[in-house]
Amino acid sequence: MLQNTFLFLDGIRHGREKALWNQGIKDWNDFLSKDLKGISSAKKERHDAQIMGAKKAMADFNSSYFSQKLPKSETWRLFKDFKDEACFLDIETSGYYSDVTVIGVSDGFETKTFVKGINLNRNKVIEEIEKYKLVLTFNGGSFDLPVIKKYFGYYPGIPHIDLRHVCSKIGLNGGLKSIEQQLGIKRDAEVKTVTGSDAVIFWELWKRTREKKYLELLVQYNREDCENLRPLSNFAIAELWKRTFNFSPIIH
Repeated sequence: MLQNTFLFLDGIRHGREKALWNQGIKDWNDFLSKDLKGISSAKKERHDAQIMGAKKAMADFNSSYFSQKLPKSETWRLFKDFKDEACFLDIETSGYYSDVTVIGVSDGFETKTFVKGINLNRNKVIEEIEKYKLVLTFNGGSFDLPVIKKYFGYYPGIPHIDLRHVCSKIGLNGGLKSIEQQLGIKRDAEVKTVTGSDAVIFWELWKRTREKKYLELLVQYNREDCENLRPLSNFAIAELWKRTFNFSPIIH
């Protein structure tokens, strides 16, 4: 997926990238080894150097190199190569934009939960997020990450993939719960019908009563928000790439 991408090359946009694919220039090795129509030898030499830089970044497992080079709308192309070092993030608030109550960070299988008043520590949250090479959210570009920045004065230094935009490109619109239902992604019965507004209420009830059941429901809801992003990523990114490149890579 990433090695079929040429959008990080100077002057290469979507139309030119598709033209390269149509010429049979499917990946970086093809680009380096073949003569290209419409590209001067001087420009080809510059592009070759950029591709060699990208190859080195891949060998160094440097995902941030590509987030600096690719358009923000195309960071989803990093997923296949860096998915084993990706985290899925979701936050809850008290209903106020800058008041974080829970942050969940998951590798898709296990989730670490940070709760206000218990372990929501700035340094611990940053340390956890920065362990990874990618961070994926649903609508996190508009909500989760700006809220974390306002709350902690911190914005992740790793590439971000906002799955809301990936889903929109393949015709999956609406909120996360609606899209999960369309794809058959299940939730536990306890939180199946819980909404973001309910999460705010759970927090308020936990503060007032200190009854653990409310906090446990809030944490479970947040955990499933995080962990369900992995199967959503696997489907939506593979489907978007299939529509972009006309073949479907295998993502487990």
